Amino acid sequence: MRKEKPEYLKLYEQLRAEITEGIRPYGSRLPSRRQLSQESGRSAVTVEHSLDLLCQEGYAEPRARSGFYVSYRAADVFSPAVSQTPGRHAGGTGSARTERPSAVPLPGGSEEEGITFYLLARAVRRVLAEQGETLLQRSEGRGIRPLREALAAYLGRNRGMRVTPDQIVVGAGAEYLYGLVVELLGDHRRFALEDPSYEKIEAVYRAKGVECEMLPLGPDGILSSALTASDAGVLHISPFRSFPSGVTASASKRGEYVRWAGSGDRYIVEDDFESEFSLLRKPEDTVFSLSREGRVIYLNTFSRTISPALRVGYMVLPEQLAARFRMTLGFYSCTVPVLEQYVLTYLLESGEFERHVNRIRRRNRRMTETAGEQQ
Repeated sequence: MRKEKPEYLKLYEQLRAEITEGIRPYGSRLPSRRQLSQESGRSAVTVEHSLDLLCQEGYAEPRARSGFYVSYRAADVFSPAVSQTPGRHAGGTGSARTERPSAVPLPGGSEEEGITFYLLARAVRRVLAEQGETLLQRSEGRGIRPLREALAAYLGRNRGMRVTPDQIVVGAGAEYLYGLVVELLGDHRRFALEDPSYEKIEAVYRAKGVECEMLPLGPDGILSSALTASDAGVLHISPFRSFPSGVTASASKRGEYVRWAGSGDRYIVEDDFESEFSLLRKPEDTVFSLSREGRVIYLNTFSRTISPALRVGYMVLPEQLAARFRMTLGFYSCTVPVLEQYVLTYLLESGEFERHVNRIRRRNRRMTETAGEQQ
C-alpha cells in the first residue's frame, strides 16, 4: 500500500505549481502563514515547513518583517547573463574562457558515507540464502526485473519521478552509461557540458567520437547567454552540486534547462550524483520530474551512497527513448553481476538503503549546524 503523502509536501507542491505556472508571478507576495493555515486547513507548523521548502529550493524568499515573496522567474530563460561574456570552445586550444566559479569542496567523500561492511555482508548472506541457484541465471539486458521495480518505487517515493521498470537500464557505473547515451542519441549531435565539470564526462564522450562544447557556470548554473548561443543537441548537467565547482542549479535554472530542451530536437542528460546527501529536508526537484516532454535522461549510481567498489549505475529513459533503446540497443547484456543486482534489490526493498541515507543526511545537517554555531 502506498504511503500517504505528508500534508506539508501537498501544500508545498500546490504552491510550487502555482508559482511555476505563473499564477503567483515573480516578485508577488505569498499569503501569510496565518492566512495559508486558515485557507488550507493545515497547522501553522505544516505551513512553516512548506514555506521553508519553497525557500530552500529557490521558489520563494523571506523578507524581514514583510513575509515571503516569489523568487522563481520563468521569464529569465535565455536572458543574457549579467555583465559576463562567456567563452565557448569545442575542445580547441586558445579558446576564450570565462572565469570559473571557485571550487567548493564537496562534503563527505569518506568511507563514513558508504554503507557499513556489516550491513552489506548481511545483505549478501540473505540474498545467497533466499535466491540460491537463481543467481546463476542470466540477467535481462536492462537489469533484473526485481531491481528495476525496486528502483522505480524508490524514485517515486524519494524523487517524485513516476516511471516504470521498463524505462530503467542498469549498467556498470556512470561512465558505461555515458557511452550508451551516445549510442542511443547518436554521435552526430554536439554535446554541451558544464565548465568546469567532472573530467571523465568529457573524456568518455570524446572517446565515443562526440564533439563537445563547454558552457561556463555561473553561481546558479550554466550562464543563460552561453546556453542561448549554443547549438548543441544534448546538454549534460549535474544540477545538484556540480563537481568540482560545487554549484547547485536554482529552481529557475532547472526550469530554463527544461525549456531549452523543449525548444527543438534536444535532450538533457541529468547526472544526479550524490544528491541523496542533500542537506535539505526534501531533495531538490529533478529536472526529469520537471520535464513534461520526455526530453531528459536521468543518471545516478551507488558509488557514493554504498561504496565506490560497487560499480552499479542506472539511467531512466523517457518512454519514447526506452522504446528506441529496446529496438536498437536491446541486444546488449547487462554488465552488472546478478548477485550484486539482488543485493541492491534487497537493500532498496527492505528500507535499509533509505535508512542509511537518512542517517548520513541527519549527521551532515548536525555537522553543518554545529559549524555554523561555532563561526
